[in-house]
Amino acid sequence: MLGAIGLDEGQESAYRALVALGAAEVPDLAHRLTLPVPHTERALRHLERHGLAAQSSARPGRWVAAPPGVALGALLTQQRHELEQAELAAALLAEEYRVEASEPAVHDLVEVVQGASAVAHRFHQIQLGAEKEVCALVTGRPQVVTGTDNEAEDRASVRGVDYRVVIEREVLTLPSGIREASTALARGEQVRVTAQVPTKLVIADRTLAMVPLTARGAEPAALVVHASGLLESLTGLFEAVWRESLPLRLGAAGSAEEAGGSPDATDLEILSLLLAGMTDASVAKHLELGLRTVQRRVKGLMELSGVTTRLQLGWHAYERGWVAR
Repeated sequence: MLGAIGLDEGQESAYRALVALGAAEVPDLAHRLTLPVPHTERALRHLERHGLAAQSSARPGRWVAAPPGVALGALLTQQRHELEQAELAAALLAEEYRVEASEPAVHDLVEVVQGASAVAHRFHQIQLGAEKEVCALVTGRPQVVTGTDNEAEDRASVRGVDYRVVIEREVLTLPSGIREASTALARGEQVRVTAQVPTKLVIADRTLAMVPLTARGAEPAALVVHASGLLESLTGLFEAVWRESLPLRLGAAGSAEEAGGSPDATDLEILSLLLAGMTDASVAKHLELGLRTVQRRVKGLMELSGVTTRLQLGWHAYERGWVAR
């Protein structure tokens, strides 16, 4: 919790223990922390440099904790000041960059990123730098970053960045596919499904995009595209795929049925997955339902809609607003 002011886990533990005790000898504190005495002494020296602890003048070898309200308050004020200065410097650099890039050369519009770690870092960086929206096309064959590894997506969503994501149908058949999609939907992201996306793609605020350069099996490399005609084309590609894809709706399987003869959350979840192209067996497996249960619910939806084929059921679902284009 105190990492933001420059304390690692051991130093924070030492300060917390010292606050709890008020004052302590180094051996006693080391025993309490289950750390060697030299490690404890280094942690105390670090706390001393930050004004969080001091050696007792009356009893040499005894350390006293500085009052948290005063000591931490001063450090936080300093951190806020340094952050404000960094924000000012970033704004000045951004303005300087805009002036210099008003007529950028062709080679400044794209950059090549090579190596798995570099590609992953740039991928996260693009999302963390987004302010309004991230659009993405996701394949069922991740090479560098998987859905569970994409911490930047969580952080960006928390900041209020909107996500529009189109996933290949194959993603839903992966062991963690349904879970990752459910997590994304729970964060408020818009997720759609299509049979196959033309390429992996991520676009941030319509000003920066990233696409892969290498085929599967080769060393990962990607092309980062800045504002240009190429970026506009990539944005147009995403929008075209988005329009032709089906919205994905996932709910809590087994929810109570709604009143008035309407489909319940499980019915709508089954319907959404079927419209995404999954088979009855795949839906049953991912929702942990029996195959006959899925088929019985589909039959019930057809009876509720007054139709005789699944194709008619799909049209009826759109007309009734059970699913949306």
